[in-house]
Amino acid sequence: MKALIYHLYHSGVFLEIDDIVLIFDYYHDISVPGREGLEAGVVDTTYLKGKRVYVFVTHRHSDHYNPLIFDWQKRVKDIKYILSNDIKIKSRGHNMIFMEKYQERIIDDIKVRTYGTTDQGLSYFLEVKDLNIYHAGDLNWWKWPDFSIEKQLQEERDFKNEVARIMDEVIDIAFIPVDPRLGENYYLAGKYFAQSLEPELLVPIHFGDNYQITDKFAAIMADTAVDSAVLAGRGSKIVFTKEN
Repeated sequence: MKALIYHLYHSGVFLEIDDIVLIFDYYHDISVPGREGLEAGVVDTTYLKGKRVYVFVTHRHSDHYNPLIFDWQKRVKDIKYILSNDIKIKSRGHNMIFMEKYQERIIDDIKVRTYGTTDQGLSYFLEVKDLNIYHAGDLNWWKWPDFSIEKQLQEERDFKNEVARIMDEVIDIAFIPVDPRLGENYYLAGKYFAQSLEPELLVPIHFGDNYQITDKFAAIMADTAVDSAVLAGRGSKIVFTKEN
Protein backbone atom coordinates (compact mmCIF):
# COMPACT_ATOMS: atom_id res chain seq x y z
CA MET A 1 0.00 0.00 0.00
CA LYS A 2 1.34 3.40 -0.99
CA ALA A 3 0.53 6.91 0.22
CA LEU A 4 1.64 10.10 -1.48
CA ILE A 5 2.11 12.89 1.07
CA TYR A 6 2.54 16.61 0.51
CA HIS A 7 3.45 18.91 3.37
CA LEU A 8 1.45 22.02 2.48
CA TYR A 9 2.29 24.45 5.29
CA HIS A 10 2.46 24.47 9.10
CA SER A 11 0.03 21.67 10.09
CA GLY A 12 -1.55 21.38 6.66
CA VAL A 13 -0.94 18.08 4.90
CA PHE A 14 -2.33 16.29 1.85
CA LEU A 15 -2.40 12.51 1.43
CA GLU A 16 -3.42 10.50 -1.60
CA ILE A 17 -4.14 6.80 -1.14
CA ASP A 18 -5.47 5.21 -4.33
CA ASP A 19 -8.71 7.09 -5.09
CA ILE A 20 -8.88 8.72 -1.65
CA VAL A 21 -7.56 12.17 -0.76
CA LEU A 22 -7.18 13.30 2.86
CA ILE A 23 -6.52 16.95 3.65
CA PHE A 24 -5.76 18.13 7.19
CA ASP A 25 -5.72 21.66 8.66
CA TYR A 26 -5.39 23.58 5.40
CA TYR A 27 -5.36 27.34 5.76
CA HIS A 28 -2.50 28.98 3.80
CA ASP A 29 -3.74 29.34 0.22
CA ILE A 30 -1.07 31.67 -1.19
CA SER A 31 1.33 29.63 -3.29
CA VAL A 32 5.10 29.74 -3.37
CA PRO A 33 6.23 32.17 -6.11
CA GLY A 34 7.16 30.40 -9.33
CA ARG A 35 5.37 27.18 -8.45
CA GLU A 36 1.78 25.98 -8.61
CA GLY A 37 -0.50 23.46 -6.98
CA LEU A 38 0.53 20.91 -4.40
CA GLU A 39 4.24 21.45 -5.04
CA ALA A 40 3.65 25.08 -4.03
CA GLY A 41 1.75 24.05 -0.91
CA VAL A 42 -1.67 24.91 -2.37
CA VAL A 43 -4.67 22.69 -3.06
CA ASP A 44 -5.88 22.99 -6.66
CA THR A 45 -9.38 21.55 -6.95
CA THR A 46 -8.72 20.32 -10.50
CA TYR A 47 -6.49 17.70 -8.87
CA LEU A 48 -9.38 16.54 -6.69
CA LYS A 49 -11.77 15.66 -9.49
CA GLY A 50 -12.51 11.97 -9.67
CA LYS A 51 -11.23 11.48 -6.11
CA ARG A 52 -13.06 10.80 -2.87
CA VAL A 53 -12.02 13.79 -0.79
CA TYR A 54 -12.10 14.02 3.01
CA VAL A 55 -11.18 17.33 4.61
CA PHE A 56 -10.28 17.29 8.31
CA VAL A 57 -10.04 20.28 10.64
CA THR A 58 -8.69 19.73 14.15
CA HIS A 59 -9.89 23.06 15.57
CA ARG A 60 -10.82 26.63 14.76
CA HIS A 61 -7.48 28.41 15.33
CA SER A 62 -6.64 30.50 12.29
CA ASP A 63 -3.41 28.58 11.66
CA HIS A 64 -5.41 25.37 11.27
CA TYR A 65 -8.70 26.46 9.72
CA ASN A 66 -9.74 28.61 6.79
CA PRO A 67 -13.41 28.71 5.69
CA LEU A 68 -12.25 28.76 2.06
CA ILE A 69 -12.17 24.96 2.26
CA PHE A 70 -15.95 25.01 1.86
CA ASP A 71 -15.59 26.62 -1.56
CA TRP A 72 -14.11 23.36 -2.82
CA GLN A 73 -17.49 21.63 -2.71
CA LYS A 74 -18.67 23.90 -5.54
CA ARG A 75 -16.16 22.21 -7.85
CA VAL A 76 -15.64 18.79 -6.28
CA LYS A 77 -18.54 16.35 -6.37
CA ASP A 78 -17.43 13.77 -3.80
CA ILE A 79 -16.19 15.71 -0.78
CA LYS A 80 -16.85 15.42 2.95
CA TYR A 81 -15.76 17.61 5.85
CA ILE A 82 -14.87 16.16 9.24
CA LEU A 83 -14.75 19.03 11.70
CA SER A 84 -14.08 19.69 15.36
CA ASN A 85 -17.26 20.82 17.09
CA ASP A 86 -15.64 24.11 18.15
CA ILE A 87 -16.00 25.30 14.54
CA LYS A 88 -19.12 27.41 14.07
CA ILE A 89 -20.84 27.39 10.69
CA LYS A 90 -24.12 29.16 9.93
CA SER A 91 -25.38 26.54 7.51
CA ARG A 92 -24.32 22.94 8.05
CA GLY A 93 -24.29 20.88 4.90
CA HIS A 94 -25.19 17.20 4.65
CA ASN A 95 -21.52 16.48 3.89
CA MET A 96 -20.27 18.03 7.14
CA ILE A 97 -19.59 15.76 10.10
CA PHE A 98 -18.88 17.38 13.46
CA MET A 99 -17.04 15.40 16.08
CA GLU A 100 -16.06 15.67 19.72
CA LYS A 101 -13.05 14.04 21.33
CA TYR A 102 -13.12 10.32 22.10
CA GLN A 103 -15.67 9.44 19.45
CA GLU A 104 -15.61 6.89 16.64
CA ARG A 105 -17.34 7.13 13.26
CA ILE A 106 -17.33 5.06 10.11
CA ILE A 107 -17.37 7.46 7.17
CA ASP A 108 -17.79 5.47 3.98
CA ASP A 109 -14.97 2.92 4.31
CA ILE A 110 -12.80 5.07 6.61
CA LYS A 111 -12.77 4.53 10.36
CA VAL A 112 -12.22 7.77 12.28
CA ARG A 113 -11.41 7.97 15.97
CA THR A 114 -10.91 11.27 17.74
CA TYR A 115 -8.65 12.01 20.66
CA GLY A 116 -7.95 15.16 22.63
CA THR A 117 -5.11 17.66 22.56
CA THR A 118 -3.28 19.81 25.07
CA ASP A 119 -4.76 22.94 23.54
CA GLN A 120 -7.99 23.26 21.59
CA GLY A 121 -9.92 20.79 19.49
CA LEU A 122 -9.16 17.26 18.38
CA SER A 123 -6.54 14.90 17.11
CA TYR A 124 -7.54 12.27 14.54
CA PHE A 125 -6.72 8.60 14.09
CA LEU A 126 -7.79 7.09 10.76
CA GLU A 127 -7.89 3.59 9.35
CA VAL A 128 -7.81 4.07 5.58
CA LYS A 129 -7.56 0.95 3.45
CA ASP A 130 -4.48 -0.77 4.96
CA LEU A 131 -2.94 2.38 6.45
CA ASN A 132 -3.29 3.87 9.93
CA ILE A 133 -2.78 7.62 10.11
CA TYR A 134 -2.64 9.99 13.08
CA HIS A 135 -2.76 13.80 12.95
CA ALA A 136 -2.05 15.43 16.32
CA GLY A 137 -3.54 18.87 15.70
CA ASP A 138 -2.41 20.89 18.71
CA LEU A 139 -1.44 17.93 20.86
CA ASN A 140 2.00 19.00 22.02
CA TRP A 141 4.24 19.02 25.06
CA TRP A 142 3.91 22.76 25.61
CA LYS A 143 6.99 23.26 27.77
CA TRP A 144 7.34 27.00 27.29
CA PRO A 145 10.65 28.32 28.67
CA ASP A 146 8.92 31.13 30.59
CA PHE A 147 6.46 28.82 32.36
CA SER A 148 6.95 28.11 36.04
CA ILE A 149 8.31 24.68 36.97
CA GLU A 150 4.86 23.74 38.24
CA LYS A 151 3.20 24.76 34.99
CA GLN A 152 5.83 22.95 32.92
CA LEU A 153 5.26 19.76 34.91
CA GLN A 154 1.51 20.08 34.41
CA GLU A 155 2.00 20.45 30.66
CA GLU A 156 4.14 17.30 30.69
CA ARG A 157 1.48 15.35 32.59
CA ASP A 158 -1.29 16.56 30.29
CA PHE A 159 0.64 15.56 27.18
CA LYS A 160 1.68 12.14 28.45
CA ASN A 161 -1.84 11.40 29.71
CA GLU A 162 -3.27 12.11 26.28
CA VAL A 163 -0.61 10.01 24.54
CA ALA A 164 -1.47 7.18 26.94
CA ARG A 165 -4.99 7.13 25.49
CA ILE A 166 -3.55 6.43 22.04
CA MET A 167 -1.12 3.71 23.12
CA ASP A 168 -3.21 0.83 21.76
CA GLU A 169 -3.21 2.25 18.24
CA VAL A 170 -0.83 0.91 15.62
CA ILE A 171 0.27 3.90 13.54
CA ASP A 172 1.91 3.92 10.14
CA ILE A 173 2.11 7.69 9.57
CA ALA A 174 2.02 10.28 12.37
CA PHE A 175 1.93 14.06 12.00
CA ILE A 176 3.33 15.56 15.21
CA PRO A 177 4.14 19.18 16.22
CA VAL A 178 7.79 20.22 16.26
CA ASP A 179 7.36 23.86 17.27
CA PRO A 180 10.49 26.07 17.23
CA ARG A 181 8.83 28.64 19.50
CA LEU A 182 9.45 26.23 22.37
CA GLY A 183 13.18 26.79 22.07
CA GLU A 184 15.29 23.82 23.13
CA ASN A 185 12.09 21.96 24.10
CA TYR A 186 10.79 21.80 20.52
CA TYR A 187 11.56 18.09 20.09
CA LEU A 188 10.04 16.72 23.32
CA ALA A 189 6.60 15.83 21.98
CA GLY A 190 7.88 14.29 18.77
CA LYS A 191 10.52 12.13 20.38
CA TYR A 192 8.27 10.98 23.23
CA PHE A 193 5.51 10.10 20.78
CA ALA A 194 7.93 8.23 18.54
CA GLN A 195 9.45 6.25 21.39
CA SER A 196 6.02 5.45 22.86
CA LEU A 197 4.06 4.48 19.74
CA GLU A 198 6.79 3.78 17.16
CA PRO A 199 5.02 4.90 13.98
CA GLU A 200 6.66 3.83 10.74
CA LEU A 201 6.98 7.46 9.66
CA LEU A 202 6.81 10.69 11.65
CA VAL A 203 6.16 13.88 9.70
CA PRO A 204 6.83 17.12 11.62
CA ILE A 205 4.13 19.80 11.62
CA HIS A 206 3.34 23.12 13.34
CA PHE A 207 6.61 24.92 12.61
CA GLY A 208 5.59 27.72 10.23
CA ASP A 209 8.37 28.67 7.83
CA ASN A 210 11.13 27.02 9.84
CA TYR A 211 11.66 23.96 7.63
CA GLN A 212 15.26 23.68 8.82
CA ILE A 213 13.96 22.39 12.13
CA THR A 214 12.85 19.16 10.43
CA ASP A 215 16.47 18.36 9.62
CA LYS A 216 17.51 19.19 13.17
CA PHE A 217 14.72 17.01 14.54
CA ALA A 218 15.68 14.09 12.28
CA ALA A 219 19.17 14.18 13.80
CA ILE A 220 17.68 13.91 17.28
CA MET A 221 15.53 11.01 16.11
CA ALA A 222 18.49 9.10 14.70
CA ASP A 223 18.75 6.94 17.83
CA THR A 224 15.13 5.77 17.52
CA ALA A 225 13.56 3.16 15.25
CA VAL A 226 11.29 5.77 13.66
CA ASP A 227 11.88 7.43 10.31
CA SER A 228 11.45 11.22 10.61
CA ALA A 229 10.77 13.15 7.42
CA VAL A 230 13.09 16.00 6.44
CA LEU A 231 11.15 18.70 4.60
CA ALA A 232 12.82 21.18 2.27
CA GLY A 233 9.91 23.61 2.05
CA ARG A 234 6.25 23.99 1.20
CA GLY A 235 5.02 21.27 -1.09
CA SER A 236 7.66 18.78 0.01
CA LYS A 237 6.62 15.34 -1.22
CA ILE A 238 7.00 12.02 0.57
CA VAL A 239 6.18 8.61 -0.85
CA PHE A 240 5.32 6.15 1.92
CA THR A 241 5.12 2.46 1.10
CA LYS A 242 3.82 -0.18 3.48
CA GLU A 243 4.73 -3.76 2.78
CA ASN A 244 1.82 -6.18 3.08
